[in-house]
Amino acid sequence: MEIPDFESIKQINILGQEYWSARDLQKALGYGASWQNFEKVIQKAIIAATSPDIGLPLEDHFNGVIKLIETGKGAKRKVQDYFLSRDACYFIAQNGDPEKPQIRAAQSFFVFTAKVYDMNRLRLEQERRLQLRLKVADGNKQLSETAMQSGVRAENMPVFEDAGYVGMYHMTENQLSEFWNVPPGTAILDVMGPEALAANLFRITGTDEKLVRDNIHDETRAIATHHDVGAIVRKAVEEIHQQVPEDLPREASIRSLVEAERRKGKKRLKNKPPDDQETLF
Repeated sequence: MEIPDFESIKQINILGQEYWSARDLQKALGYGASWQNFEKVIQKAIIAATSPDIGLPLEDHFNGVIKLIETGKGAKRKVQDYFLSRDACYFIAQNGDPEKPQIRAAQSFFVFTAKVYDMNRLRLEQERRLQLRLKVADGNKQLSETAMQSGVRAENMPVFEDAGYVGMYHMTENQLSEFWNVPPGTAILDVMGPEALAANLFRITGTDEKLVRDNIHDETRAIATHHDVGAIVRKAVEEIHQQVPEDLPREASIRSLVEAERRKGKKRLKNKPPDDQETLF
């Protein structure tokens, strides 16, 4: 038996996302023209994939569609099909006839490629998170400078910073750290996931712009502005994510990656000509 080429029947939609047609996969897995038998396998795979232990969203992985196919002499009829994600194909292979060599080949293919895909996805997500964390660091530095120009004294800078957290989280930075059980010495920004970092970046840049736009030169008003922008971001998070900001996903500390990027930045600056240097943070 010739090993099925599952990569060649993969398709890409207009969003750049990969998928497989169940009708194409049916043939590759040795089910021939027996759609009824193959659809039973798909239904078993759906039950397994959407079980509470796995919890894959049905519409994201098993997208049922109706297709028109030619039946001869130009006639066409409607048939059921599914657009399947890589994970969906894996579950179909796991629930197929184990006596079919094509099924065994599919199990090997989709297990291996799923692992590679997940590794690449995790790497890209981690890079996205790192870049957001670095932008937050830059934003906080800029906001501190703007706050001082807006009348916030150096000794009251912690009060100004906490005002934003209180507006957004209804907690100070220390209270939020305790609420999350963050280890001592770990910055709360370092354990935030991408959604939380993006929300805080919005709070930081929004406050900075408002202080400048409203021409604020009063410490009390500057502190109140940071609180008010934080409260606005809180409402936006609740509307978009259907969660309060303090319940957004958190992850392992990213501090080591941040420090590594700092070292790279310092090295780049050191190796540049004096008049070509720039500030990383």
